[in-house]
Amino acid sequence: MAKELEREGVYYYDLYPTEEDLMGETIEHADLVHYLREVLRWLFQGQRCGVYDNLNFYQTSQYKEHPLAPDIAIIKGVSVRSGRSWQVGKTGPAPQVVFEIASKETWHNDLKEKPLKYAQMGVKEYFAYDPNEPPLSTTTSRRLWGWQLDKERGQMQEMVVGLGERLWSPHLESYLVPDGAYLRLYDTHWQQRLTQAEAEARRAEMEAEARQAAQRQAEAAQRWAEMEAETRRAAQKQAEAEARRAEMETEARQAAQRQAEAEARRAEMETEARQAAQRQAEAEARRAEMLAEKLRSLGIDPNLP
Repeated sequence: MAKELEREGVYYYDLYPTEEDLMGETIEHADLVHYLREVLRWLFQGQRCGVYDNLNFYQTSQYKEHPLAPDIAIIKGVSVRSGRSWQVGKTGPAPQVVFEIASKETWHNDLKEKPLKYAQMGVKEYFAYDPNEPPLSTTTSRRLWGWQLDKERGQMQEMVVGLGERLWSPHLESYLVPDGAYLRLYDTHWQQRLTQAEAEARRAEMEAEARQAAQRQAEAAQRWAEMEAETRRAAQKQAEAEARRAEMETEARQAAQRQAEAEARRAEMETEARQAAQRQAEAEARRAEMLAEKLRSLGIDPNLP
């Protein structure tokens, strides 16, 4: 049976567990692998890129070759495919980037042996992360390690960590930043790389905020329009009041003018009455004098009783 499988190109460890497979994995380990896989798949959405977890990688056709099965492998330039394993050079190229999530059982191999093994396979970048609490490294409490392939020497060169223990990955175009049980990825503008679910949730949140902002803006515009309408109504009322006041002032001036004219006419009439009375008195005086002269001409003294 084994010879038949070997002739068919099936590897032994595609059917039987390796020593690492038998170790199992912690909840922290499984959560981080799932999270990184989803972040990376969304990062490379729409691109020819495969993101695999725990896929067996082989470098020869030997039936019992012991595979390398990184927790996460990123292979750019290839379409996503299904299968039990990946033979480097035959199925496709070696992964450009691999991740190993450290556990107590694998920690030594992850840091000491696997950098060389991944270099021999042709991996360009290798990252190991410790999500355990407390960290497995009791001397430094360090969580993140990274290596880059030195093509001339065919060896992995350990990366120098930056501020906050961050590392830059050229192939992922991202900063890798430890965050306790999680390893976060950020772009050059320090925007966090998200999973599809997180991105859609954030987009929905932003759309909701945009709708709320638009609603607030519309309400503010409506309030402003109402205030302007009230201002116009107040201005119109003020203008009407000013017009009524001007009209009343005009009427008052006209009434005062009519009163003044009436006073003038009354004064004129009084003057005319006095003049008439004076003329009448003068006429009476002339008539009395004429009567007296007539009596004197008759020899009568008008002054005698």
